[in-house]
Amino acid sequence: MRIVMGADHAGYQLKERLKENLIELGHEVVDKGTNSIESVDYPDYAAEVCTDITKNGGFGILICGTGIGMSITANKFPGIRAALAYDLYAAKKARQHNDANVLCLGGRVLGPDLAMEIVQTFLNTSFEGGRHLRRIRKIEKIEEKNLNKGCEA
Repeated sequence: MRIVMGADHAGYQLKERLKENLIELGHEVVDKGTNSIESVDYPDYAAEVCTDITKNGGFGILICGTGIGMSITANKFPGIRAALAYDLYAAKKARQHNDANVLCLGGRVLGPDLAMEIVQTFLNTSFEGGRHLRRIRKIEKIEEKNLNKGCEA
C-alpha cells in the first residue's frame, strides 16, 4: 500500500517511528518531511502530502502536535477526506463511513504503540459504501460547487 507521510516538528518523532513500522510491514512510504525537531509550519507539510495524494493516489498520514491543524489544512484540498483519530473506533469509522484517505494524528497526544494501532486499523478497514457513498457524493458536490464559485471573501 502507498502511504504518504508528513509532519511538523511536534510530529516528527512519531512520524519516524510509524514510518519505520510501516516499511517493516511492506508498505511503500513516501516521506514529505519534516526531517528534524526544528520548528516548521504544519500547513506546508499538509499541502505536500495532500497534493501528492491528489496526483498519485494512496493514503496519507499527517502528524502535528494535536493533529487538529493538519486536519483543518488537509480538508481544504478537493478530494481529500482527512480524519483526526485518537482511538481505534474513530479510525475505523473514518474509513467505514467517511472513506477517509488521510489520517491525522497528534504527536503530543498519542504514544507510539497506540498510534500504530490506530494506523493499522485505519489502513485495514474498508469503506462500506451504501448510504455512506451517497453522503460522500454530497461532499464532492459541495467541493465542486465551491471550486466553480471561487473564493468570495
